[in-house]
Order: sequence, then C-alpha cells, then structure tokens
Amino acid sequence: MLALTQLIRRPGRNRVHPAIKTAVTPEQLTQQILDQLTREPLKNLNVRLWNGSLWPDDQPKAAMLVLKRPSALREILLADSEAAVGEAYLDNAFDVEGNMEAAFELADHLMESTQGWTRKLEIAYLLKKLPESPICSCDDSRHLPTRGSKHSVRRDHEAIQFHYNVSNDFYALWLDKQMAYSCAYFKDPSEDLEEAQQNKFDLICRKLGLRSGQRLLDIGCGWGGLVLHAAEHYRVHAVGVTLSEQQLQYAQEAVQRRGLERQIRLHLHDYRELRELEQYDAISSVGMVEHVGRENLSVYFRKARHLLKPGGLFLNHGIGLGPVPFPGKSGSFIQQHVFPDSDLVSINDMLQPAENAGWEIRDVECLREHYAQTLRHWVQRLEAAHDQALSFVSESTYRIWRLYMSGCAHNFQTGRLSIYQSLLAKVDPKGASRAPSVRSMWYS
Repeated sequence: MLALTQLIRRPGRNRVHPAIKTAVTPEQLTQQILDQLTREPLKNLNVRLWNGSLWPDDQPKAAMLVLKRPSALREILLADSEAAVGEAYLDNAFDVEGNMEAAFELADHLMESTQGWTRKLEIAYLLKKLPESPICSCDDSRHLPTRGSKHSVRRDHEAIQFHYNVSNDFYALWLDKQMAYSCAYFKDPSEDLEEAQQNKFDLICRKLGLRSGQRLLDIGCGWGGLVLHAAEHYRVHAVGVTLSEQQLQYAQEAVQRRGLERQIRLHLHDYRELRELEQYDAISSVGMVEHVGRENLSVYFRKARHLLKPGGLFLNHGIGLGPVPFPGKSGSFIQQHVFPDSDLVSINDMLQPAENAGWEIRDVECLREHYAQTLRHWVQRLEAAHDQALSFVSESTYRIWRLYMSGCAHNFQTGRLSIYQSLLAKVDPKGASRAPSVRSMWYS
C-alpha cells in the first residue's frame, strides 16, 4: 500500500474522479471504499464496522474482519509498511473473528485492486476523508538485537533469544508434547499434531540412517524433541546445541526426566563455536538455517562438513522462498516483531553454497503443504488457549503470534513460502557414503 501513501502526500494529485460521489459519514466512506476495492464478493470474508453494520451482507463466512474504529481502513491501507499494518492489528484498530488465515484473502485482493494510477487515486482520495489514525499504543516491549554486526555470534545470540525466550509455558500451550517448533509430517491429513511431529522425527532419523551407538549432532536443537526421539528409538548418542537459555533449560529437564543423561548432552553454543575435532556420524539441522543469513551459508555448510565423519549424512530442514513471488512490500512485520535478522532464500540459493562446500546432494523433499497444515494446528491451539496465554505473555505478544502464524499458513498454501528437507552426503575418498540407493526404506 506504499503507493497510496505516496499519492496522498503528493501535491496536485488528489483530484476526485468524476465517477466518485463523496460520502458523508465515516461509515458511508468505509463502505464506499470497500465497494471500490472489491468489485466481486469475497468468498471467505465479511466486514463488520465499529457501529455493528455489516458489509457486504450478513451471510455466514469463514472469517469476519472487524474494523474497531472509523480510522481503521485508513490505518490499514495507508500504512507506510507491512510492519505498520501489523501494528494496527496489535493496536486493536481491527480484529479478525473466525479463521484468520481467510482474512489474508482480503490482503491479496487489495494488492490486485489497487493496481494502476487511476485506481490508486480514487482510493487515496476516499481514504483521506476518513478520520486520521491515532498514535499507535501497541505494547511489544521486547528489544530488537542491536549489538554487533548482523549475523555475528553476539547478535545472533540476541536474535534467537528475542524469539525463543518469550516463555516456555506460552509455547507449551500450542505446540505438541515434544515441543516441536517446525514443520510436521502428515502421513494422513486426519492425523493429529502429536502423531505428525513424531512422524517428522522418525523420517529424519531414517533419512540419516541412524543406528545404535552412532553420534548425532543436532544444530539448533530447540526444546530437544529430535535428540530425545533419536536417543530413545535409535539408541544414538546425541549432542544438541541452541542459543536459547530457556530452550536449553527445558530440554535438559526433559533429558533428566527420561533418564537419558548418558546418551544426550546439550549446550548453549553457536554452531560456529563447535570443535571440529569432535566428529559425528550424522548431523541434523531443523528450522535453524533460516537464522544463518544468506552471506553465512557457505560458512554454515563448510562447518557442518568439517564436523561430520567421511561417509556421513547431514539433513538440513529449512524454510525457503517458494515459486510464487511475494507482492511488493517493505518493512517486514516478521523482521520487526518475530524473527529479527532472519533470511529466506530459494532452494537454488540454499544448495549452491552446499555444493561449493563439497557436499553431494542426495535428496531434496518439499513439505510445503505439510507446513501449512502444521501452522493451522498451531493457530487453532493458540486461539483456544487465549485466556491461558495471557498468564504468560501480553495481549500484543499473543496477537503477534496469531498474525504471523496465520500469515505464514497462507503463504505456504499460496506457494510464496516453501520448506525443504535436503539430505547431503560427505563422500569418503573412495566416493562412498551411507546414503541409500533407494528411498523406499524411508517411507515403509
């Protein structure tokens, strides 16, 4: 919506189109703007204004966009950035009742509806007639990382803590029992989240060909779900590293409860600080590569290769850009409020540094639809636990997670985001590796 903002500030460009009849009240203006923007009815969304009136009708739909004040549409459409739109939601300018993911249908529609200067002028003229936006009073008191250069060890530590140190109790409300905060694997769409996350852990272990007595390194181990699964079901000795103190404490307590202290060691370490003298039979990295940074991918893949024994396997599981481009935007909400310094790249840009580092790419599997389904489970569980969540976090934090996970579900569904499991082999001097010649054993 940046173009609308620029138009409103550009002198001499706000002449009303002859076809537009100026409405009198904010309610009439809002309804007229919605009429202008949506020439065809939205399939999944209705709008309710601050005074209770409905647009376009009262037919039940998947979601209701609730404009909480007369300035709401102006705040949404004239926001200077994507982050400002999200902050209008945090500030309760609007809300979404029902399926929040469905509300992103409107966002996509608005991007299409404001193409062309004539349309932009018409909409900007009407928006300028709405009341001005109040000063945002949203409360997200967490501080973005500022110390050190981007993706330095020190700043990455701060960035990880910004997201993952919110509250273990908060995450436990909507994650599965193993606290898996990454894409699940649904063998059947009817499976619940617990089953699908166990499926994911098991798929990773089978792709890595884990066997009793082997040494596994999990880079970015989170709350410890994968190392616990691998130690219990595959009898490996596992080492996990994370940059989150709260994750580390939770995972260590889980190891102790299960009596796995002899098999699992957990550390607060950056992957770049790991000693290369300690080599492993297999390495996993699940949902961590997104924090590495495009400029550090070569360092990341080289480090993992040095940590692995010849013939060993490395499974890299991470989000990337999908085949459908994002619409023009700036000022990312996720960068400001969710994952500071995160960096997503295409699968091509992900694997080129891996090949350059000497890895053989044995397999790449796309799990895009699985992540959309995973996120829907998380959002439903979070919404159901709203009142409990407020015992651990603020309303703003609850809204941040609801908005970002619903938006990500929409972006995975539409192909703007994707997620890949890449199996990489460090072939020995004779060209051998432990990678199987067929995939059937992974899915039996």
